Amino acid sequence: MESGELGVPRPGQSVGSRSDDSRGGWRAAGFLLAISFLEIVGFCGVQSNLMMYLTGHLGMSTAAAATSVNAFIGTEMVLPLAGAMIADSRLGRYRAVLVAGVLYLLSLGMLTVSSTVRTTEPHAASSPPLAQLAFFHVALYLLAAARGFHRPCAEALGADQFAAPIDGGEDPSSRASRSSYFNWFHFALSFGFGIATAGLSYVEDNVSWTGGFGACWATMVLYLAVFLLGTPTYRAERPVDGSRFAETVRAWAARVFRRREDKEAAGTERLLTGEPDEEGKGEGLVVKLLPIWATSLIFAAMLAQVTTLFTKQGSTLDRRLGMGTGLVVPPAALQFFLSVTMIATVPVYDRLFVPLARRVTGHHKGLTTLQRIGAGIATAGVAMAVAALVEARRLRVAREAGLVDEPDAALPMSLWWMLPQYVLIGVAVLLAEIGLQEFFYDQVSDAFRSVGLALSMSIFGVGNYVSGMLVSVTDWATRSRGESWFSDNLNRAHLDYFYWLLAGLAVLELAVFLHLATRYAYRNKDEL
Repeated sequence: MESGELGVPRPGQSVGSRSDDSRGGWRAAGFLLAISFLEIVGFCGVQSNLMMYLTGHLGMSTAAAATSVNAFIGTEMVLPLAGAMIADSRLGRYRAVLVAGVLYLLSLGMLTVSSTVRTTEPHAASSPPLAQLAFFHVALYLLAAARGFHRPCAEALGADQFAAPIDGGEDPSSRASRSSYFNWFHFALSFGFGIATAGLSYVEDNVSWTGGFGACWATMVLYLAVFLLGTPTYRAERPVDGSRFAETVRAWAARVFRRREDKEAAGTERLLTGEPDEEGKGEGLVVKLLPIWATSLIFAAMLAQVTTLFTKQGSTLDRRLGMGTGLVVPPAALQFFLSVTMIATVPVYDRLFVPLARRVTGHHKGLTTLQRIGAGIATAGVAMAVAALVEARRLRVAREAGLVDEPDAALPMSLWWMLPQYVLIGVAVLLAEIGLQEFFYDQVSDAFRSVGLALSMSIFGVGNYVSGMLVSVTDWATRSRGESWFSDNLNRAHLDYFYWLLAGLAVLELAVFLHLATRYAYRNKDEL
């Protein structure tokens, strides 16, 4: 019996052996939404609290830890490009998700083991042995590699459940269902993110890092089991055409070096650049999307502050839940506000705002994807301005309370002051991040859906690198003139100035984005 008969596809072959007529739809997508929920719990159980692990358990400075976290997040959000290319050219999306599951189990197992290592030296937590550091970073970047396979391929495979069967036409309702799928995909992610930030971070901070990382590993066991359970329901993948993919890359290289290949390569180049073909139709791939990609990087850099500077900012506040309860909210758990915002606003947006906006605009999505992205960039800029105002008040409270030189003391200022900036970032994610993923999925051809999603995710990867670069340069420039804006004593730092810098850059980015968006020609005319 061949592997295809068992429901496990060969590269380029459909999932399973039954007809596509009985597959796909919300039933199949439900399994993929479930594994995405489990994946975000296991992954963010590490990522969301990494800043505290580095500054606490490994003893890094604030600036160094922020740069390290930005580098890790940047890598895990750029690697989906490699994972998507491998999936779309050779492996297939189904098998790519299987590979992700195996890598998750390996990397989280290693992280759990790494967290158990102890030494008898007095200050081991601030200066762990080199071998332990090396083992930790290998495990950490294996985790990034796992996400490189999972994120674009699981999301694209879910969206594929509403695409046309290979031999049939697309139902008119499929596009609307697919748009709704992207909203509910992020709804599932928000639930998982909330559990990771509120639950697992509490275990890590108050019980043990080993227990927290071990729980992440157990979650990935469920992830793999649920994914395999859904195999009989998945709609077939589009056949993988490795030669076509290779030709596309070759044509791109030819364009870069100003060479021209034969007529076939030139035709493939049109596929890449979005130039009209012989029938006057534009395919619209990489080059056409690059301006939108580039003008979203500052938005991504603003979102990077949630897992770095927002977390450190919150660590100085009064995080007690009620008087006399003794329950203190872990700094990373403040990210739970982001999840709550997403959970509350996704149904409102999908079931209330879109139908109302549809009546006004006449567009089937209420807003075009580019309008949605632009609104998200503007909202993120407002969030940075609000964060700057809250930080300025925090510094004033520290001075008035005489706690400027006591960085470990909790200031007499409630953590709820930070709620508005988290809510605004949540709304920005709902608008721009989901909009970018839907945009890049829709604007590429069927064979490159995973690559399209990976391109959108790479925005946030490079955005984290941009954030890390801005932090490093600003730290160097301000340290040379006195106190760094990122001083380890946050009561003497000036995170508010950095937030204002990001808000100003957001204004410039939005202006350029709007200029480009008004001139963009959609691949599908119903997006206009």
